[in-house]
Amino acid sequence: MKKFLLSVLATFLFLTNVASAEVEINREELIQRALDVQKNAYAPYSNFKVAAAVLCSSGKIYTGVNVENADYTVGICAIRNAIFHAISEGEHQICAVATVGGINGVNKDYCPPGGSCRQVIREFANPKKLLIIIAKSPTDYIEKTLEELLPMSFGPNNLK
Repeated sequence: MKKFLLSVLATFLFLTNVASAEVEINREELIQRALDVQKNAYAPYSNFKVAAAVLCSSGKIYTGVNVENADYTVGICAIRNAIFHAISEGEHQICAVATVGGINGVNKDYCPPGGSCRQVIREFANPKKLLIIIAKSPTDYIEKTLEELLPMSFGPNNLK
């Protein structure tokens, strides 16, 4: 029994350290991953093509694009698409998000996350630490924390 408890404790400590380990954020790579998939956005109604890349605590990057629908309410945003993809692959902690967007995929302005995306990000990230990179190109971007974009947010802690 003692060996079993020590094994459980060692596993817990290992997982705690892995989950809390800082992941190095290569901003240019994260932005480029979003830019690489932007052409895949399905935006026949607005022509506003958005893409996102999400870096998880595992170090893996997941991408997503916006997908519009003739019934506008059932489309999905790029950031939520990327996060839901990450979750479907077993991820549960987001470290950084990069987003790009523009008419016909031309990124003239910064494209910050909308309200729904900010709330979904909040579910899987620490608002004080999560970095959101809002980019036009790999070298032209601004950075914000989730807390800056979603102050006084409601999250999982509020339900405990």
